[in-house]
Amino acid sequence: MVSPRALRRAVAGLLLPVLLGACGEEPGGPPLHPGEDEPGPRHLPAGFSSLPTPQGNPLTPEGVALGRWLFHSPSLSSTGQVSCASCHDQARAFSDDAALSRRGVTGQPLARHTPPLVNLAWVGELFWDGGMKNLESLSLAPLTHPDELGQADLPALMERLAAQPEAVRRFEAAFGPGGLSLSNLLRALAQFQRTLVSADSRYDRWRRGEPGEALSAQEEAGLALVQRHCAPCHGTELFTDNAFHNNGLDSRFGSDTEVTRGRGRITLSTEDDGRYKTPTLRNVTRSAPYMHDGRLATLDAVLEHYRHGMVPSATLDPLFQRGDGAPGLSLEDGEKAAILAFLEALTDESFLTDSRLGPPEPE
Repeated sequence: MVSPRALRRAVAGLLLPVLLGACGEEPGGPPLHPGEDEPGPRHLPAGFSSLPTPQGNPLTPEGVALGRWLFHSPSLSSTGQVSCASCHDQARAFSDDAALSRRGVTGQPLARHTPPLVNLAWVGELFWDGGMKNLESLSLAPLTHPDELGQADLPALMERLAAQPEAVRRFEAAFGPGGLSLSNLLRALAQFQRTLVSADSRYDRWRRGEPGEALSAQEEAGLALVQRHCAPCHGTELFTDNAFHNNGLDSRFGSDTEVTRGRGRITLSTEDDGRYKTPTLRNVTRSAPYMHDGRLATLDAVLEHYRHGMVPSATLDPLFQRGDGAPGLSLEDGEKAAILAFLEALTDESFLTDSRLGPPEPE
């Protein structure tokens, strides 16, 4: 067993390389192909043949299992009562039903809505403002945020884990003797989150040409409307461009230190004020409420925002400028209904209920 003093020194020495190195690591490792004897999803979105993994963190069954255990473990929180899954509910596409969650260690509302965790293997900058570059660095923010998991002392967290025989056993199974470290904790969480792939909705089965799978005429009309009006932001089979846009929610934005600047808080450029990450439309019918602050409770309200509720600002995306000068999208009532019908076809019940993604059975 590693002594607490030695573990504290090791963790302290690892923290800075993790913050600098993990954030800069680019994908480039061997891809994972569904159907092989490896952990991972049973299906990928149409047009994707492999699940990208970084060179420094290839997926392994033991690594994914450790990440899954950590994701659902309250041991990561300062109170021992809150886990990643407390806010990221699988049945809600690993999102939250509150506009601003209060499920962290302090019970205080968070500044932004809990984003869904869907198809993250293909995402670059993460969070609503792109503040983290990859999955290996992602979990540092919720781990250390005072209102989320509240871990102000990461070395102390690792000492507590080192005192748990199950944790030591799982880390060593995934990373070998002495494998219990902060960097490996982050790698394991990243491995698990990379396997959160949604690609088995009715739409996906229709795209694959599976027997008996079809979209209704209204759903096909909705798909065509999404491709016509929404594709610049929600294009590709991921149904997001993984970019940042100002979609007319506000006309004024906060100061340099406030999250209301959106992407501008990260780039410190006023041209990015009010721009937020485009969320995927996959499982969107199960991930309400909507927008970066959860201000819109329903998809109907979202479409009404695009029809009549957008406000102009200096950084409003030009995509939303109509010919009459007012921002918004020109959608008739029937077109709105068709889009809503199609969005339902993007619901992946197998993803929302897959027991391989839920809490593991106690050993």
